[in-house]
Amino acid sequence: MTPVVLISEELSPATVDALGPDVEVRTCDGTNRAELLAAVVGIDALLVRSATQVDAEVFAAARGMRVVARAGVGLDNVDVKAATQAGVMVVNAPTSNIVSAAELAVGLLLASARNIVPANLALRNGKWERSKFTGAEITDKVVGIVGLGRIGLLVAQRLAGFGVDLIAYDPYIQPSRAAQIGVRMVELDDLLRESDFITVHLPKTPETVGLIGADALKLVKPTVRIINAARGGIVDEAALYDALVSGRVAGAGLDVYATEPCTDSPLFGLGNVVATPHLGASTDEAQEKAGVAVARSVRLALAGEPVPDAVNVQGGELSDEVRPAIGLAERLGHLGAVLAQAPLASVEVDVRGELALHDVKLVELATLKGVFGALVHEPVSYVNAPVLAADRGVTSHLTTNRDSPDFRSLVGVVLACTDGSRVSVAGTVTGPRGIEKLVAIDGFDIDVPFSRHLAFFTYHDRVGVVGIVGRLLGEAGVNIGGMQVSRRAEGGSALIALTVDSEIPAAVMTAISAQIGATQGQAVTLDL
Repeated sequence: MTPVVLISEELSPATVDALGPDVEVRTCDGTNRAELLAAVVGIDALLVRSATQVDAEVFAAARGMRVVARAGVGLDNVDVKAATQAGVMVVNAPTSNIVSAAELAVGLLLASARNIVPANLALRNGKWERSKFTGAEITDKVVGIVGLGRIGLLVAQRLAGFGVDLIAYDPYIQPSRAAQIGVRMVELDDLLRESDFITVHLPKTPETVGLIGADALKLVKPTVRIINAARGGIVDEAALYDALVSGRVAGAGLDVYATEPCTDSPLFGLGNVVATPHLGASTDEAQEKAGVAVARSVRLALAGEPVPDAVNVQGGELSDEVRPAIGLAERLGHLGAVLAQAPLASVEVDVRGELALHDVKLVELATLKGVFGALVHEPVSYVNAPVLAADRGVTSHLTTNRDSPDFRSLVGVVLACTDGSRVSVAGTVTGPRGIEKLVAIDGFDIDVPFSRHLAFFTYHDRVGVVGIVGRLLGEAGVNIGGMQVSRRAEGGSALIALTVDSEIPAAVMTAISAQIGATQGQAVTLDL
């Protein structure tokens, strides 16, 4: 069935092209609530910019939706918590507009320093007032950057060319890392006191709202100019207005506001304020990058693959070395859950060998996806697998160990059940073709490539069992693709592992188990 992708705001043509020919693209006006709620019924993915409000009501109407993509950086208009509860992946384009945003911040700083906007307006009105608009040089001044993330870093790199002294406040950045790019880390109060220019590049969170407020503005130099091209509300607009009017702040450059759209602010009447209508991402290049980036993420999500830019997936970075283990882990989780004979209490994932040298958090997540894909009827994704586990009181734990005596890399999964029983399976990926193999099950060593149809029989080792299994399957018209027998000791407990070309009827499984005296016999169908 062709996936349906709904685009609720205008996006670049390159976005639609990047979605590819294998999807049905629909459009609607995301600002029209009734139209949006009707349009999301039956869709697989929703692409928005900043005007469409995607909340619990939308997720309730869009049952079956797998991903919502915001073509931009911020997610103020997407309820990520509601999306996670609904099992919907949320993706954005975190690096699409960082260059555009950084360049605008530098532009606002320059415009404020040289009074470019009021001088332009005066000249347009026939006034030649050179002395009135005397500005300030940037060279040899102290520029304080509040937030040294991706955008703050780009601003620092660009301003370094002006010969400024760069300082920054960011509690999450190591001073040694900042020093590598010529930035000195300081506390916020010190930054406020020392800076000739302050530029804000923080996300909007409960901790950052009002961060630059009345108390902070009492610490700054009267010649300071403050730039905010990050998020509205981080700089308290009322406090900034008072500081500008009283002369405690020399100027400001603003692109964002506490409430948007904003067309009526006292700040707009001040000659020492440069104001733009949230243009940080408004370049042709940024819009195209954002659209193409989220379109690619949507394609990955619809294919059931991990998405690097998913904001509500509890996984780490997916490296090329880890990627082959993701499908393996999901199949191991699914197989283990089918083999379990009682409700689950915990899932333990053990990664060994070369694979353990990398970030393998996604391997644990893929295992949970496989486990609950076998246990629940609702769709299971990388988003809601941890939620399903938590709701059912199932814990998960990931361990890594570089030691792997028998395989270059190994993924082991142990499922502990509420009755005290345990199921263990292990697998690896081998060869240039990346063949996924099951190499251990409940302590029995085997070497079985994963197949859509598998069957396992545990029994007491004796002569003639293999013949009985083959005969009964042949009589039922089930062709054997591969068979392995493993035992712990001669005459002891043994395991037959089968790959077959079609599903084994339940009556045949029962007959085989009865004739060979199996203590356990199970057929498994995997979605490969």
